Amino acid sequence: MILGIGTDLANIDRIAGTLERFGDRFRNRVFTDVEQAKAERRADVAGTYAKRWAAKEACSKALGTGLRMGISWKDMAVSNLPTGQPVMQVTGWAAERLAEMTPPGHDAIIHVTLTDDHPWAQAFVVIEARPITA
Repeated sequence: MILGIGTDLANIDRIAGTLERFGDRFRNRVFTDVEQAKAERRADVAGTYAKRWAAKEACSKALGTGLRMGISWKDMAVSNLPTGQPVMQVTGWAAERLAEMTPPGHDAIIHVTLTDDHPWAQAFVVIEARPITA
């Protein structure tokens, strides 16, 4: 069953300007060390950050909160499987909210997809509850 769906569209040029203006203050407030390391290794640094920004916004919407109610940017983190597929991990208040949303006898799975076409970066997040099988 679907517990939540979220999407977000971010402007890569706006994120590039924010990175230029605020630098590490912005990076450290919004992105985990893993996310920063991934972005800084990429040819399109701003695009990588913009996709992760959009994923965090989309995840907060799928959680039904938006960025309020105590959720932190770093409570939602995007990493990649060895295949390159993006995955979302939640900690802190986001993990608590996910646990509240998940019906008894189910596991929650967060699906995330990212794309960009300059100047836009987009993310979709779907939170699914799957019955736990014995």
